[in-house]
Amino acid sequence: MAVSVPSLHRQKHELSNPDYQLTVLQQGTAFPAFADQLKQHNLFPLKPTGATILQVNVGKMCNQSCRHCHVDAGPDRREIMTRETMQLCLDVLGQNPELTTVDLTGGAPEMNPDFRWFVEELSKLGKQTIVRCNLTIILANKKYNDLPDFFKAHKVQVVSSLPYFAASRTDAQRGDGVFEKSIKALQMLNAVGYGMEDSGLILDLVYNPSGAFLPAAQQTLEAEFKRRLKTGFGIDFNNLFCITNLPISRYLEYLLQSGNYESYMEKLVDAFNPAAAANVMCRNTVSVSWDGTLYDCDFNQMLELHVAPTAPQHIRDFDLAALDERNIILNQHCYGCTAGAGSSCGGQTVA
Repeated sequence: MAVSVPSLHRQKHELSNPDYQLTVLQQGTAFPAFADQLKQHNLFPLKPTGATILQVNVGKMCNQSCRHCHVDAGPDRREIMTRETMQLCLDVLGQNPELTTVDLTGGAPEMNPDFRWFVEELSKLGKQTIVRCNLTIILANKKYNDLPDFFKAHKVQVVSSLPYFAASRTDAQRGDGVFEKSIKALQMLNAVGYGMEDSGLILDLVYNPSGAFLPAAQQTLEAEFKRRLKTGFGIDFNNLFCITNLPISRYLEYLLQSGNYESYMEKLVDAFNPAAAANVMCRNTVSVSWDGTLYDCDFNQMLELHVAPTAPQHIRDFDLAALDERNIILNQHCYGCTAGAGSSCGGQTVA
């Protein structure tokens, strides 16, 4: 299959357009439709197993512009969830005890001006709250330096991106100096008890490959990360989540510019695992965008693939029973979540 790559200027403009990204994903006939793969294994239509997680993107503003960011987040983004929309999320969570976990993401979620208020209100509801922290935000400005204490006070589970246990690979993916700042932030989290045995304060790390390849075995990488970070920097953490890069946004741009798009898609398709497909995160998660629109997952959100029209489209109209009956919207990028041991916001999905 040949994928035409437009000029760099035109490509950068078009890759910000979800319709263009979907066109690239759909080109050619070499790769079978993802839906057809599911049909072969009696998994189509893909249905929810019952939502227990509300994943909320509180905005695309970020202090970093990481090379593989599927959100295309950065300092220049102005999409920010309002307190009004946050209140709608709180109302939904209060009315639906089945939703036991709230997963806050961004951008850097901490940059939303109402972030701390939102976490405080979630704490009052007794929900398990996850914050996806890029670590460097803790050191970005004095007003963020107390985040470890704030997280501890509200028993937030911190999930932090650390592409590698060495500076060269981390900085190549996330920017110069990011590794050093990330190590300092992890030490600050450790200092208040995060990642320490019996503290009850969970600190998880996220690894995603720096190139056009799939992640190695999660268990093996976790052991290596723990050994290297402990011996090199005195850092402890709980779990390592291995996440496959999905071919959307900046990572799709990288694949096209480097000439790796076709070979990477072949890797994903060849590694399709029906057991992973049965355990994809969209089956127990509802994703809320910064403006309150509902999606099956964070990746569909970036491609503007809304939930099925039979389901509520906005958090103001939330109906869990109707959402649990919907057909999940699929496209070729879904191969990324079903390759090998599977991939989700919580790492691999099968042993």
